[in-house]
Order: sequence, then C-alpha cells, then structure tokens
Amino acid sequence: MRKNNLSKQLLFVVGVAFILLFISLGVVLPRMLIPVAEQNVYNYLSEPLKIYDMDVDNNLLNTEIAYIYITSDHIATSPNIKKVIQYKNLSEIEKQMKDTHGKFLYNHKVYYYYILKDAEITKIAISNDAYINRTKASIISAIFPIILGTFLLIGLMLVYWSTHVVRKIEKLKNKIDNIDNPNYNHNVDFVIDDEIRSLALAIEDMRISLISQEKYRNQMYQNISHDFKTPLTVIKSYIEAVEDGVEDKDTAFDTIKVQTEKLEQKVRSLLYLNKLDYLKDTEVVKDPIDMEKLIQEEVEKFKFHRKDIKFEVFYDKKSKYFGSIENWETILDNLLSNFMRYTDKVIKITAKQNRIILYNDGDPIDNDFLEAIFTPFRKGIKGEFGLGLSIVKKTLNLMDYDITIKNEKKGVSFIITRQKGVK
Repeated sequence: MRKNNLSKQLLFVVGVAFILLFISLGVVLPRMLIPVAEQNVYNYLSEPLKIYDMDVDNNLLNTEIAYIYITSDHIATSPNIKKVIQYKNLSEIEKQMKDTHGKFLYNHKVYYYYILKDAEITKIAISNDAYINRTKASIISAIFPIILGTFLLIGLMLVYWSTHVVRKIEKLKNKIDNIDNPNYNHNVDFVIDDEIRSLALAIEDMRISLISQEKYRNQMYQNISHDFKTPLTVIKSYIEAVEDGVEDKDTAFDTIKVQTEKLEQKVRSLLYLNKLDYLKDTEVVKDPIDMEKLIQEEVEKFKFHRKDIKFEVFYDKKSKYFGSIENWETILDNLLSNFMRYTDKVIKITAKQNRIILYNDGDPIDNDFLEAIFTPFRKGIKGEFGLGLSIVKKTLNLMDYDITIKNEKKGVSFIITRQKGVK
C-alpha cells in the first residue's frame, strides 16, 4: 500500500480545486455569461437606432456597429460596414436576419443584429462578436481576482487548519506508540474541545485502565501464588517431618490429604472461573427451575457443616427462577460456604417476589472490602483470598441476574435479582 500522509493529500485536494476553479472560470462561466452578454449586445445595438438617422452616418466610422437603411426605393449603409462585416452581396446578409433581433453565422464568424421598422424606413444595426467578447472579458476580469483571492484565502485557512489537525493526530500516534512508556508525557494539552480531544481523553482513559489492569493482574498472580503456596508448604513440611522422624505417617497423611483437597478445590475454582469467561459469549441454559427443591437440598448439604447454625427458609411458590440446576448449585454452594465462615447463629434464605435473599447474622462487611468483594483473588476479610464470590457474580450474570450486598443492623444480606429489562 502506498504511503501518503494527510498533508500531501490536502495539497493534492487544494491543487485539484484550483484546476477546477480555472476550468470553471475559463470555460463554464463564459458560457453562462453568454445570455447576459447577448442581451447587452441587443441593447447596445437598439439604442443608436432610436437616435441616429441617415444624415448622421458619417459619425459612425469609428464604432463597432454598422447600419443598414432600407426604404422603398433605396438601400444605404454606414461607411464602416466593411470593417464590421465582409460580404459580397448585401442580400445574403438580409436573408440571415429573420427576426427583429438575433445572431447568425456568416463566413465562420458570429454577427449580431437588431431591426427597427417604421412606416417609411427599416433601420438595421449589425455588429460582430467583438463587443460580446469584450463584455465577457470585462466581467471575468472583474470577478476573477475576487474569486481567486477568496479561494486562496480559503485554501490557506484549510492548509493552516489541516496542519494543526495533522499535528494533533501525530501527537495521538506518538501517545499510542508510547502507551506503555511511563517516561512519556501523556498529558492532553489540546485547548479546543473537539472530537480529537475527546479521542485523546479516551486514549488516556484506556492507558490508565491498562495500567490498572496490569497492576491488578500482577497483584492477582501474587495472590494466587500465595494462595497455592500455603497448602504446598504445609504438604512439604509434613513430608520432611516424616522423613526426619519427627512426625508419624498417619498424622502427616491426614494433614496432607486435607491440604491436597484444598489445593484441588482452588484449582477447580480457577478452572471454573476461566470457563465462565469463555461462556459469556455463548448461549447459556435459562430454563425454569424448582428453586424450592434446590434450596432444600442445599440446606441439607450444609446444615451438618456447623451444627450450631440455624437455617430459616421462606419461599413464595409464585416466584419464578431461570437458569440451569448446575449453575444455581454452584452459586448457592459458594455463598453458603462463605456463610459457614462468618455466620454467628442464623442463616436465612428468602425466595420471594422473583428474588433471593441470603442473610447471615455475622459481622458487617467493611466498606473498603465491599467495593471489590467480587474481584477474584482480592484480599478480603481476615486477609483471605478466594474465588467463590467472583464465581457467584459471573455465574449470575450469565443467567441475567445481579447480586448486591447490604449490611444490616446486625448481619449481612446478599440479594439476587433479575437484571433490569430482562423478561
């Protein structure tokens, strides 16, 4: 592809515009002026006929108009007629003049005439195209400098404006080329609030977002490493302890088994989270489900994890819920697993009015944690890392549901509602 910068393109456009201007002034405009000029010629020819008569023809020797006078018994011409039109026979010219005024072609030249008749005499004024050419030339010479000057001024303004725009675009290009260069001056100093400035601000927002994402990614990798390192360190320590003979094999085996299950669960959650990122661009099952039955099964599953916790379930049989059993199980599993760690005595599950509220009477969540509580591997309450709430959020979004968290006077509520605009 041939490279052609904007400045060259603009100069080319201006050059083409000048060529079109000269064509317009040299060809199109003269043709448009012909009717006006011809009307002036006819006026130019007719006025002397009202003044001059046969006895003053000697005064016409130096004019561009020749006269023919026709009476019943005589034809006379002005002395300058041979200068105006070269003819062999005057009758040939008379045959060309059929109307009161007009033009005709004779010996490859154009001539204009005007006829004035009365009872005694017919007066004819005739002229060649010298006057009309002079008229067109005078009009063009009058308007050409104005049009040319105006066009030059517009051209200079366009060149100045385009040069300013090109410089802005070049600065944007340099900004994009150095988007990951912290030493580059990324300040947006465009004074005029136009589309280019909006683009520059959008690029700056994108740059800040990329920096933020990079920081978050690095932090997440550190958190993942820390989260995976803990069970691995415990496993390694117990293996070394058995080898050194300071720990019996059965105790070490039980501990290693527990830590391996934790590690396996973390890997499974991480894989599931990546799966959710893939599924967001695909069609997800959104069939009606029996939420009452599902909640009962979840309560049965978790009520033995902590026997000191009381479950209270409230259900509205008219409410409808959509999705897949597998996804809703994942959501409730992660939420109730989270509740097991923080609940004091009571967990309430309310499924009414097409929404679900899960409440626990544990400590309220600090506002600093609330803002990013659904972010994966974000350090949360008690310094722990996890993917559970992030999985809940993304799985709900796949099924067109939202989740919000509300600190109550005592305890915390997780509220699941249908997204607005979804039928």
